[in-house]
Amino acid sequence: MAVDAQAFELKLIRRADGIELDLLPLQGLWTEAQYLKLTNQTNHLIEFSDGEIEVLPMPTSGHQVILLLLYELFRAIVQRAGGKVLVAPLRLQVRPGKFREPDILMLRNAGDPRYQDAFWLGADLVVEIVSPDRPERDLEEKPRDYAEAGIPEYWIVNPLNTTITVLVLEDETYVAHGVFQRGDRAVSKLLDGFSVSVEEVFDAR
Repeated sequence: MAVDAQAFELKLIRRADGIELDLLPLQGLWTEAQYLKLTNQTNHLIEFSDGEIEVLPMPTSGHQVILLLLYELFRAIVQRAGGKVLVAPLRLQVRPGKFREPDILMLRNAGDPRYQDAFWLGADLVVEIVSPDRPERDLEEKPRDYAEAGIPEYWIVNPLNTTITVLVLEDETYVAHGVFQRGDRAVSKLLDGFSVSVEEVFDAR
């Protein structure tokens, strides 16, 4: 879920110090170092792309219920095999100058050098839960970004039409491994034998 910084006020406010700074004129001018410093000092989810920052609003309860269910399902299989699964907020570097914060990030090997403390340098699989305010961000923009990052598998969990789309990377672009609906089990290509009930995901409470 994202707030379009061009459509809303973007300010840094520290009332205790009497500071109110208008950050909107800085759009396009942010450096990676400034972005990293800013996100180290706030609990807001913020993404960064070529000098521009995008502030993500607080997730809903429905979003969090789906997120935590999927996290537990992925964690059960991945950690048993020696991998690592984490959830947002955690920065993922797509490339120098571009950072995303996927809802779920996974590496099959916890010793993978892309696993870093401040931010990950890549992932084997990411999951996004589609935001109702701007669905194209998860459906159109992030597939391009995650393909650019070389992430082998991208799950798009879409509460708007109750589908789970599993994309796999082929020749530097994503192709659909499957679009799964109620009554189906969404199946991973990367994780042998792993699947989740679409109904269970969207009926989670």
